[in-house]
Amino acid sequence: MKFSPYIGAHVSIRGGYGQAARSARESGAACFQYFPKNPRSLKLKPVDYRDAESCAAYCREQGMVSIGHSAYPTNLAAAPEDREVMTASLRNDLEIAEACGSLGIVVHFGHFAGMEPLQGYQNIIQCINDTLADWHGQSKLLIENMAGNQGREGMTLEELVKIRELSRNPEKIGFCFDTCHAFASGIWNPLHTGAFLKRGSKLGFWDNLVAVHLNDSRYPCGARRDRHAGVGQGHIGSAALQELVTLIPVSRPVFVMETEKGPDGTHRTEIALVRKWFEAGDEQ
Repeated sequence: MKFSPYIGAHVSIRGGYGQAARSARESGAACFQYFPKNPRSLKLKPVDYRDAESCAAYCREQGMVSIGHSAYPTNLAAAPEDREVMTASLRNDLEIAEACGSLGIVVHFGHFAGMEPLQGYQNIIQCINDTLADWHGQSKLLIENMAGNQGREGMTLEELVKIRELSRNPEKIGFCFDTCHAFASGIWNPLHTGAFLKRGSKLGFWDNLVAVHLNDSRYPCGARRDRHAGVGQGHIGSAALQELVTLIPVSRPVFVMETEKGPDGTHRTEIALVRKWFEAGDEQ
């Protein structure tokens, strides 16, 4: 094979970070995503370095990688008076991710909530700058494309690329590409996958891609509804997802599923299915 992709899913940290890594491995995963703290709150969580090192050490032994995901209330475009809370939460996530040996933390692009677009973009850049001002860890801030259910901002690859370019520390920023969001927003139509991939290459988007959220969609292309479906069980379908992800020009892609678990309580079946996509391509 030209490369061996990391394939996995989102897992719970109910038993700790180390147990999350072990649970992921038991389901056949080579990577996983987790919430560093309560996903419904911006309240800071003390870093449990012993547990985090258990996760990092296990991943090193098993050749696994991981990514964290910021809490849902996080909004990079929040007004200045709310920015300190956002940046403190993101730094907390970065510190936990760094201790766990993770590649980075995923953060949604942000939503403007009625503010002028220019102000929204400026708020995002300033929030990112403040978060990364004195960050010297290896874990990156991974900006995720949006589905459009909360507004038109953050749907295009151009926006993500430009925000990174205008930020003070672009080398500390990467991207997380969500297949469901791209389909739902309408920026990716499976009938034109080749053109979409070329546009991403021209923009330099794929050069800074760290992770892919591999999700099917419960709604049609362009519906702007953020509702994930199991791989091959939605409007995108297995064939279209396979074509896209096996052609994304990244040397060692990280694919994480954010879908419902199978009857056995894991994503084992989906992980095996996606692995076969790459094995089939290698045989051709």
